[in-house]
Parts: sequence; structure tokens; C-alpha cells
Amino acid sequence: MEKTILVAIDGSVYSANSLDYLARLFAADSSLHLHLLAVAPSGGAGKEWMFDVDPHRSPTAGSDRRTQQAHRHLREAGERLQRAGIPAVRIQTRVRVATGGIAATIRDEAERGSYDSLVIGRRGLGGVGSMLFGSTSGELVEKCQRVPLWIVDGKVSSHRFLLAVHCQPASLKAADHLGFVLKNHPDAEICLYHSDSVFGKQAPARAEEFHAQWGRAWCDRHLDIDNFLFYAHAQVLMDNGVGRRRITQLPVQMHLDVSGDLLRQARAHNCGTIVLGRRPRGGGTGQFKGVSDKAVKQAENLAVWLAG
Repeated sequence: MEKTILVAIDGSVYSANSLDYLARLFAADSSLHLHLLAVAPSGGAGKEWMFDVDPHRSPTAGSDRRTQQAHRHLREAGERLQRAGIPAVRIQTRVRVATGGIAATIRDEAERGSYDSLVIGRRGLGGVGSMLFGSTSGELVEKCQRVPLWIVDGKVSSHRFLLAVHCQPASLKAADHLGFVLKNHPDAEICLYHSDSVFGKQAPARAEEFHAQWGRAWCDRHLDIDNFLFYAHAQVLMDNGVGRRRITQLPVQMHLDVSGDLLRQARAHNCGTIVLGRRPRGGGTGQFKGVSDKAVKQAENLAVWLAG
């Protein structure tokens, strides 16, 4: 089955880092295709709404220049990927003019298209508001919920993944996403890890909450709620075709700062990517959402995947 990844491009070193990350991981995976998206600001000084009312409105000379620049960024990005071993047949490009803001345009493209994830780069300054396109990526982290989001900070070269294990459906869905993406990867390794919070522990989900996604029979056989769902997460990965030898279970540890612990464990075990489940919009804040938010903000020279 083909996998299609949408990549936001702006010509910066940060989007270049995200391209290098993808090439290192997936150059050899012929089933993975990259769709590069560059958004050209309309430059309407608050008049973007006019394009919604009249989509045939003639662009200004300034918007023409920005569109040409966006095409140049895409051409350079495609050439960078090809030099890294991804053939042109697996790369598609598209320019869109922002009619309601850059973040809204990227989100619209991600949610309307048949994409398996959205990739954005960020500056290594430890703050969501300082990512690619400035506050635009912060808005995507907050509002782009329907498509898994991969945030790449700095240079990431490791093929090892840290999957945060929790007794919640979102965590198991994150494992499903990871397994789907990595099933054809020749040597990626996955570390399963549960960081137990000293305070504010989240109650485990009831077994019935998993039935809609995996069915009662599967849940009766594989759910190990008393064991933080370590076995269930590994089973989801194997059901997707990830070999058991590529999965390692790390010892459970207890910490005051779960997000900081996840980052430390990723570095200690040479994991370049942390994979986190996140609650759907309207699911409340809670400890789980707080952990994912903090991990994204604090990650340096790491990629963080938010799925679920």
C-alpha cells in the first residue's frame, strides 16, 4: 500500500532539514511518495477574504513574484530529494496562494487530500511559536488534528524511534500509524517506553473504548491494561508488518516531568524520533495532551510525531 506524505516547504534551512530527515529514513521505500507544498502569501494586507468572495480576482504583481518564488523553492526541494536518492517519480509539487492565512491553507490541503501525514520543520529555539513560518506551525500543532503531524527540529539522522506507551486509544492509534509507515523500512528500530507520572496520573481507558477501532476479539486477546499496553502496542506494530526483532521494551520509570523524561530517554537510546498519541479536539487537556505539547516545545535535534 502506498504512503503519501505532505511536506510544507518555504525555502528555509528548517524545511531543508525536514527534507533531509525524510530522505534518510525513506529513500529506499518505494511505496512512500512525497507531495511538496509551498504556500505563496497573497500579500493582501488583510484583504485575503476578497479571494474567497471572488476566486477569479486578478493577482497583483507582488503575488506573482511570491508565486514564482514558491515554485523556485519547490524546484530546489525536489532537486535536494533527488540528490539524496528519492527519484522524481515519487515527488509531486504544488503551489497554493494563501487565501485565509498560511496555516489555514496548509491545514486545508492536509485535510482535504489523501495524506498519511503532514511534515513541518522548525527552528531549534525550543518554542512552538518559532517554527517554520513563525507562528504558523504553532497554529498547525494546535488545530491540524485530522492528519498525523511530524515536526522536525534540527538535523536528525537516527533510524530509531521512541514510542510513548500509554493505556489510551490515542497511544495505540499512534502505534498503528508508526507501524503503517515503517512496515517496509529495512532497519528502523522501535523502543517502547512508558514514563509514569509521580503526580496527576491519567486513569487507563476502559477496554470497551478500544473496541470500535480494533474489535472486541482482538482486544480480549491482546489488551494488557495492567501492563501499560506494552504487549498491545507491540502487537499493533507486528500486525502492520514490523518484525518483532525490531521492537524493544524499555523499563518503566517514574518522573515528575514526563515530557522531559521522554526527551532524555530518546537521547539515551539514540532515538531520533519520538512518537506520541494525542487526544482529538474537544477531548480535554489532561496529562496526556500536556505531555505532547511540552515535548514538541522542548525537542531539539529531534522529530516528534503526533498521531491518534
